Amino acid sequence: MRYGVCAYYCHSLLVLHQLAVFLICFQSYLDAFYRAPFNPDVQKRSLDPLAYRLQHMQSFFGQEITGWLDSETLDLMKQPRCGVPDVAEYNFFPRKIKWPTYNLTYRIVNYAPDLTQEEVDQSIHLAFKVWIDVTPLNFFRLSFGTADIMISFGTKVVLWHIWHSVCFIEHGDFFPFDGPFSQLAHAFPPGENFGGDVHFDDDETWTNATRGAFNLFTVAAHEIGHALGLDHSSNPEALMYPLYTYTGTRDFVLSEDDVEGIQALYGIV
Repeated sequence: MRYGVCAYYCHSLLVLHQLAVFLICFQSYLDAFYRAPFNPDVQKRSLDPLAYRLQHMQSFFGQEITGWLDSETLDLMKQPRCGVPDVAEYNFFPRKIKWPTYNLTYRIVNYAPDLTQEEVDQSIHLAFKVWIDVTPLNFFRLSFGTADIMISFGTKVVLWHIWHSVCFIEHGDFFPFDGPFSQLAHAFPPGENFGGDVHFDDDETWTNATRGAFNLFTVAAHEIGHALGLDHSSNPEALMYPLYTYTGTRDFVLSEDDVEGIQALYGIV
């Protein structure tokens, strides 16, 4: 009898712990991607800030706006994606942040172990070409020193592990990666210090061609869009859509949504 009671309580504690971890992850996701500016006309109708952020997410992805975590919304949260927050109201960062020049430099600081240096160089080169083809922008590669766009690969570091709860140490920009499959990369808008920098999660498996891993060209072209001033698009066909979609270089076509966004910042070729 005592054994049965003990087993029951242990199971209950485990379930409560798993629920607590899930709720922490759920809130962390909304905090990371949907910490939208306060809107009193909308938020006054929802006393729960999590429900308000969930509504913002559902609105961004074109779902029914319920404020409830249904299976469709949960499936979206599980998909690999960019680490930059989603802002439904804009094609680019607020205030149209852009570089003041058409001639920009970039530097590849380190490399992913999954690809050769030549493969990484080629993928990054083709990613920049996506934006060169539709704007007056030019990109020049540096081998050393500080460039406008610094490109690097970094991993998470686990500080502690207690009851399956972990603390991730950032890789120099105060925005730590989270291990394989979730946040693939992030980038910063044009500006000083970290401005324009692109960081890839080296805990992911990177490829330059096939499915089964994450295509470096696709993710790099997306992150360079952020480095140039574009924010996420809610159009699933757009390169700047936040969720990862495999796109090979051979069949890649930049969507009209992406072209209009970047040309609004830098003009037409």
